[in-house]
Amino acid sequence: MPFARLTSATTPTCHLGLGLAAVGRPGYINLGRERDLPPDRSVDALRERTHQLLDAAYAQGVRYVDVARSYGRSEEFLAEWLAARPDAADLVVGSKWGYTYTADWTTDAERHEVKDHGLATYERQRAETAALLGDRLDLHQIHSVTPDSPALTDRKLHARLAEAAAEGVTVGFSTSGPAQADAIRAALAVTVDGEPLFRTVQSTYNLLETSAAPALEEAHDAGLTVIVKEGVANGRLAGPDAPKALKAVAEETSYGCDAVALAVILCRPWAGVVLSGAATVTQLASNLHAAAVDLDAEQLARLEALAEEPGAYWERRGRLPWH
Repeated sequence: MPFARLTSATTPTCHLGLGLAAVGRPGYINLGRERDLPPDRSVDALRERTHQLLDAAYAQGVRYVDVARSYGRSEEFLAEWLAARPDAADLVVGSKWGYTYTADWTTDAERHEVKDHGLATYERQRAETAALLGDRLDLHQIHSVTPDSPALTDRKLHARLAEAAAEGVTVGFSTSGPAQADAIRAALAVTVDGEPLFRTVQSTYNLLETSAAPALEEAHDAGLTVIVKEGVANGRLAGPDAPKALKAVAEETSYGCDAVALAVILCRPWAGVVLSGAATVTQLASNLHAAAVDLDAEQLARLEALAEEPGAYWERRGRLPWH
């Protein structure tokens, strides 16, 4: 598995990764986006911002980067950075297929992305990713699997994914929605020729949405690398939008709310990589402080009390505007 390189890393931030969803396209649902990005959200401006973040992340020990076909030009921006940084050969790269970006570089599109887990979409997007990232692609994931996804039952698709795995690409899946645990357990049961197909799982888990934890622990115990996304809940656990209990613990530790929220995830023994979705270098530096946050049992208990009912969490997330 490519993530073996992370386990041998010596930097304290080796288990923190950088996701490029927030900077690979002009529109996204993160809170505070009007503060994080300049009015100029041209391709060139976001390319420069992405490269600045990659420079800063790599310099501070981050060795995993997450992109996707639906994250605008994230794969393109990353590919350009990799071509200019031959010293970054140890960077592990993961991408995702299953959503097509449809916003045409605008923030007010009627639909920003279209989901399709069919074999034809896989073939098209795998070719598109290969054209940009080539042999730098370590991990290829199905994007946002839910219990009703045809990707869980399509044997022809499974065979093609197994072929990719035989060629050296790690095959994984990500999940979203209130039934993440069901999707994870269904994916764990998918086999090809008697062998488990998936080697990684990427799921939403944070102080507000903890429902996937038991299934993620099962996945870890089954040998999968667990990647955690949306650790600050699209900005709800960062800055002025953070809950009072989180702000109090952050003040006690002298770190930011975002760092404390990510530190809680790092405490979970099943969490292999925890993603930062930073849109600025300053945010990234604050996120990476999570590796240094030391929480006691009483502080953890106060923070764990913030968990919401999954349906309510995802209903609120679904109402966040693209901006």
